[in-house]
Amino acid sequence: MMKYLTLMGTLLASSVAVACGSQQLAATAVAGAAEAETGKGGVMQRLDLDSAVRLARADAARVTGTAADSLTLISAERVTWSNGGVGCPMPGVEYTQALVPGFRIRLRGPAGELDYHAGERGGVLLCPAKRATDPVPGGYNSKI
Repeated sequence: MMKYLTLMGTLLASSVAVACGSQQLAATAVAGAAEAETGKGGVMQRLDLDSAVRLARADAARVTGTAADSLTLISAERVTWSNGGVGCPMPGVEYTQALVPGFRIRLRGPAGELDYHAGERGGVLLCPAKRATDPVPGGYNSKI
């Protein structure tokens, strides 16, 4: 059953990304969904802040062509997003209207700042500045 749920989650993430025309989003969503959903023994696990930072660094390295350890961590914090869009809503997409615990990770690469958003139950998402929204005030606040 767990393998079926993991496969369905991965397929859903890929389908949404492809429908939105983003191969980068598809790769990030699939990699993140697989890591977030299955851990040792196939048991569902949630992302923690360290895992979210690792996923963001790995994706930023892939996107920029830079070594992950050469990216500067500006901030990493546990936040609460106002809905399932995790602070990076795509135009025309409807999201779950519930508070979503997650993370915001900011890295600095050779071309500037990279802003990653994530929910505890999903992969990281590189969010363009023009789409980024702030988390809910007074939510989690655990910066590293």
